[in-house]
Amino acid sequence: MTTKNVGRRASILMTGAALATPLASVRAQQTGLPDKPLKILVGFPAGGGTDVMARLIAEVLKQRTGRSVIIDNKPGASGTIAVEALKNGGTDGTTIAYVPSATIVQKLTMPAVPFDPMTDIAPITLAGTVQTAFCVSPTIGVNDLKQYVEWLKKNPTRASFGTTALGSFTHFFGVMAGKAVGIPLEPVPYRGAAPLVADLQGGHIAAGCGGITDFLEHHRAGKVKVIFTSGVKPTTSAPEIPTITQLGYPQLSILGWYVFFAPPKMPAPLIDAWGQELKAVLATPEIQKKLTELGLDIETSTPAQFTERMTTDLARWKTIIDSIGYKPQG
Repeated sequence: MTTKNVGRRASILMTGAALATPLASVRAQQTGLPDKPLKILVGFPAGGGTDVMARLIAEVLKQRTGRSVIIDNKPGASGTIAVEALKNGGTDGTTIAYVPSATIVQKLTMPAVPFDPMTDIAPITLAGTVQTAFCVSPTIGVNDLKQYVEWLKKNPTRASFGTTALGSFTHFFGVMAGKAVGIPLEPVPYRGAAPLVADLQGGHIAAGCGGITDFLEHHRAGKVKVIFTSGVKPTTSAPEIPTITQLGYPQLSILGWYVFFAPPKMPAPLIDAWGQELKAVLATPEIQKKLTELGLDIETSTPAQFTERMTTDLARWKTIIDSIGYKPQG
């Protein structure tokens, strides 16, 4: 998500602060969580998409449990600094992390990252899935994929797209889309969504690729035009935007996700207690509304279900990375 959205997100957080549960005082006596301040690690700066979602969830968790719930931002290295801190943290049940798949995939693209997602962290529950969006500059007069392909044929020197994170889905999905339509697209790395959106709006680059949460508000404001997403079915937050599967390329569908992880040796009863509380928070109508507005399609899981999903996804992502010829860095 971009820094330009911080103001709106601040208002969302203020709204989130009002999502108090009337039974908070009762729940405070029933939860299996430690009777201590709780902490959720976030590997990205305050005001970004991951941080805003975590703070909304933390506020309702605080009301449910009667505990203090702190968001601890540890930005850097695409979220891997926070995951390493979780890996090396205590197992008393007070600290967990909110982690996107973009951080986990770093193990495939940068093998030197200091954790193994299969052994060094323990899943608690899936929070939801998120799609990658492919958008174009409003200055090129394109409204859909067919028109974009026709435009590329007339403007072959502009067959490039900006990516919010080289070596991630926002890179791979753009390359895959280019190969599918028969016009190779060259990725151009950007340091996040804010500068990419600015260049798209100004016509300095013709196309861009990033999480739909990075572009949705700009799409609605006419600053960029999202022409398709990476899902099988449209995202709940923008049902009018077609998916790559609907456009006839189901092999390109790819979903990212957000997950709550615990330290690797946290006792099972504590993981279960966290799972029960987080699932209850994610089932709250107000939270579902707010997270959906931010582009998250809410979905929960057991630790075993998510481990199976992560195993499958990592294998598929490796196949995708190999198929586009990307060489792991470092």
